[in-house]
Amino acid sequence: MKNTARLSIVSALVLAFSFASLSALHAAPAQGDKKTERKDKNTEPKSADANPDQKAMRDLDEQVQQTKSDVLSIAAELNQLEEKLLYPSGTQVAIFVALAKGDELRLDAVRLQIDGQLVAHYIYSAKELEALRKGGVQRIYVGNVATGDHQLNVLVDGKQKGGADFNRIQHFTFHKEVKPKLVELTVAGPDSGSTPITLGEL
Repeated sequence: MKNTARLSIVSALVLAFSFASLSALHAAPAQGDKKTERKDKNTEPKSADANPDQKAMRDLDEQVQQTKSDVLSIAAELNQLEEKLLYPSGTQVAIFVALAKGDELRLDAVRLQIDGQLVAHYIYSAKELEALRKGGVQRIYVGNVATGDHQLNVLVDGKQKGGADFNRIQHFTFHKEVKPKLVELTVAGPDSGSTPITLGEL
């Protein structure tokens, strides 16, 4: 609810600045037309006063673009601050997913359970799969756990290169200390010769 409200406020600010820009840009040519009419009456060159109007329009557009950029920057900073408040370093755990290098497995979905509770279920799009194959890493989960040992169950669904179904379940134990815990899960298909799911720390 808080995330939705904050994003709505930021979106409203961006739209407000955009509408202000459009209104000003539409108004500027109207003033230019009046000047042109006066110039026609005085048989003076039309281009004499047109350039200042165009310059003013460009300046206004640049100001609006800068303001929109500032609003987006503020939104990013608020998001980082909110994350620090929601997930203090003493209890924070973040889990990342990566594909083994050169693996051609089509990763469809990953489910995570911590201490028997489902905490994440992610279905991958074609673009996301392509990014993982190029070496990308996805943060699939961030949350809070108490210090000590915890059970992590990983369930992976996908397709092998030949089209056969690929399903694996792996159980891990990780230890949470009084600092952020960053865990990386590397998924590999049977054709790679590697362990299907491995657990590492970042």
